[in-house]
Amino acid sequence: MNIQRFTGATSREALAKARMAFGEGTLILSNRPTALGVEVMATAEDPLSHLDPRAPAPAAAAPARVRVPQRPVPVMTAMVAPASQQQVEDDTAQLAMSTLSFQDYVRERMLRRRQTETPARIDEVAVRPAADPAPYRQNAAPAKAPSMLTQPIEYAARPVPAAVPVPASASARSIADELQSMRDLIEDRFNTFAWLGQARQHPIQSNLMLKLLRAGYSPMLARAILERMPEPLGAPESMQWMMDAIERNLKTTSPTQAIYDEGGCYALVGATGVGKTTTVAKLAGLCAATHDAASVGMVTLDTRRVGAHEQLREHGRALGIVAHLAHDRAALQDLLGLLANKKVVLIDTTGLVPRDPHKDESLDVLDLPGVKRLLVLNAGAHGDTLDEVVSAFKSGGVQQAVLSKIDEAVKLGPALDVAIRHQLLLRGVTTGQKVPQDWDNADARELVRRSMSTIGKSAFDPKPADLGFFFMQPDQRPQALGRLHA
Repeated sequence: MNIQRFTGATSREALAKARMAFGEGTLILSNRPTALGVEVMATAEDPLSHLDPRAPAPAAAAPARVRVPQRPVPVMTAMVAPASQQQVEDDTAQLAMSTLSFQDYVRERMLRRRQTETPARIDEVAVRPAADPAPYRQNAAPAKAPSMLTQPIEYAARPVPAAVPVPASASARSIADELQSMRDLIEDRFNTFAWLGQARQHPIQSNLMLKLLRAGYSPMLARAILERMPEPLGAPESMQWMMDAIERNLKTTSPTQAIYDEGGCYALVGATGVGKTTTVAKLAGLCAATHDAASVGMVTLDTRRVGAHEQLREHGRALGIVAHLAHDRAALQDLLGLLANKKVVLIDTTGLVPRDPHKDESLDVLDLPGVKRLLVLNAGAHGDTLDEVVSAFKSGGVQQAVLSKIDEAVKLGPALDVAIRHQLLLRGVTTGQKVPQDWDNADARELVRRSMSTIGKSAFDPKPADLGFFFMQPDQRPQALGRLHA
């Protein structure tokens, strides 16, 4: 293999010297800046043809060969067409590609070219006679002329497949895609460095960010809140400001607006196993204790789960309330007409998986005048799971919700984060299995305080060195949160 070193003041000059020595089939192996300019390592493409593992073995007997008089012929390459070759060289000189990236680029182009050509072994460089038969020598060639051959050339007396040029548009698209990938990578890195630099200048803000992430809040919400924090605040004031900002964005009703005091018809919906039936029993018991048992009506639509009707009936029997069963929309409409004089009517529904194909059909039964949907969310569920449930069950207008099983939740941050980002109106929380004692009206201050008092370490908690990785996506900006009150 003939590998030579060329030096020039610029990359273009070094590449021009390499092309003068090896012709248009020049393969650049490396380029690097030196004290004298730019140094390029190059060789001809032909000596590398034996490295192709897919090339077929040589034939037993070589075909007859014809000696051709020496004449000026342009050398055709098996890598790219001349137009595309010149474009690649210009882009290489302009962008100053690194050695590895340029080698990868050439290797990719060679593989693409082989896929388009007919499999055939080329023993020598494929040449075609030019129009001018006059002989020439390499030393007499001008600087920009094709490389000249000083020996007679032999080629097989059989047809050689013509080289298929790579379209210039495809080459331009490939280069544009590579440049866009490099640009995205650089933007991500600068975004990370900017955050890390800001964290070093404002250690209090960095510590609060880490605390929010460890409490279960999403990086998007945490960053949106802390970007609005005034800078001159000290550590205690910053902590209080952050908790107040979360509280202001968490929608809850006043303690005097309890469901059992407000009255109305509520259908509790949600995923399976979140505690809808127990929540219905708690609300019915509170209403019966506040007013009387005759002011409460209970209906269940859960005909799938075994024992669902019996479970609600047992709760109703303990409270002195009759639990009714409705099999379809018509039956539900008739029951709601009979219970129209009740202060509170509670409807227990079938638990549905968010991706259930029959989910919409089951929820359409509740599209009746006066029926409000109350979404029950498991406070101990993962944030992604809560996001999916809210997106699947969220109805038009303000979506009212109840957080269940907060006594089982290790972290309340994910549930409060979902409630803030989806603008849910929290009507209450359940804190245990006792009916009807384990029910509380939603208090934003208490919920935020409880979410920030998470103790202990978890394998899922981020470390201070990991903060930069949470802010590598510049498109996740606070405007995606809707209205945020700081």
